[in-house]
Amino acid sequence: MCGVNLTWLDPEKLDDRDLAAAAAVLEAARSHDAPYRVGEIVPTLTARLRHGPDGHPPTTALARDGLGLPVGFVAVSFSRWDNPQRADMVVTVDPRRRREGLGRRLFDAGLARVRDEGRTVLLGYGVDSPALRGFATAVGMRQVFTMAVRRQDLRTVDRERIDREFAAAGAHAAAYQLVRVPGRTPEELMPAVVALSEAINDAPTDDMAVEREAYSRERIRAYEEAVLARGQRLYRLLARHRETGELAGHTVVGVDHHRPWHGFQHDTSVVGAHRGNRLGVLLKAGMVRWLAEVEPQLHTIDTNNAASNSHMARVNELLGYELLATSTSWQRQL
Repeated sequence: MCGVNLTWLDPEKLDDRDLAAAAAVLEAARSHDAPYRVGEIVPTLTARLRHGPDGHPPTTALARDGLGLPVGFVAVSFSRWDNPQRADMVVTVDPRRRREGLGRRLFDAGLARVRDEGRTVLLGYGVDSPALRGFATAVGMRQVFTMAVRRQDLRTVDRERIDREFAAAGAHAAAYQLVRVPGRTPEELMPAVVALSEAINDAPTDDMAVEREAYSRERIRAYEEAVLARGQRLYRLLARHRETGELAGHTVVGVDHHRPWHGFQHDTSVVGAHRGNRLGVLLKAGMVRWLAEVEPQLHTIDTNNAASNSHMARVNELLGYELLATSTSWQRQL
């Protein structure tokens, strides 16, 4: 990379100066491209680089210019649980240094790592914009997925409406009870939670060339450790069939320890055999009620869903989520 020094980061030996530089690049890009997101901070970035989303750290590199100023960052993720053909890449360039070819150079560096791993499907992501579409097309990718980004503002949401929807869903789902599980999943519930997690495979993936995700006790534990390391307090709400004791669905929210006014919606899924009982509304409305008790300072919860997932969109809109933005996924066959 002419005029630019590229440093590959070791997740086991992260340097404080590299972390600060990477955070600065990512925060500059966030404030320019996605100001609605919470700001980038070093503690959460450190945890992401050490643990990834579920125990496998990404391969990352930091770009500095000839003066030593951080100008770009690339992260490549390789799933080790499933989808052995897949790699995911995110390229970030400081907004003040765009249109200098830095993005293409970072992409090429990441692509070399993808080829070294023998992966044949590359996926990239970003907030939808003309700049993203132009860049992705220029590097040979095509759009395969659209994600809707929504936010529930708990300061202004109609709480009475949520209570009404909770009561109405509860009457429809009288055969089920809700079970609150804060923090790590108890070992005795793990087999059922693995099955609940697998239900997410029914969510739309549009034109992405991906296989079903594989879940296990080890993966759930790795995910929980990664989330806790990022400084999120975990809350899992389960729907249990009263007669059989079978777990039928769940929803999971993480509340940010560093910014305790903000939360992140994780998985929400209902097992196929139990759909049609309004469990999605019951679970998500029940989660709002639970969080009001244990995290009363919480202001907002963000969620991402496939734009084509009309059912979940209706549930979210019913509970006061508002559309913030769309992000798109791009794919290239290698």
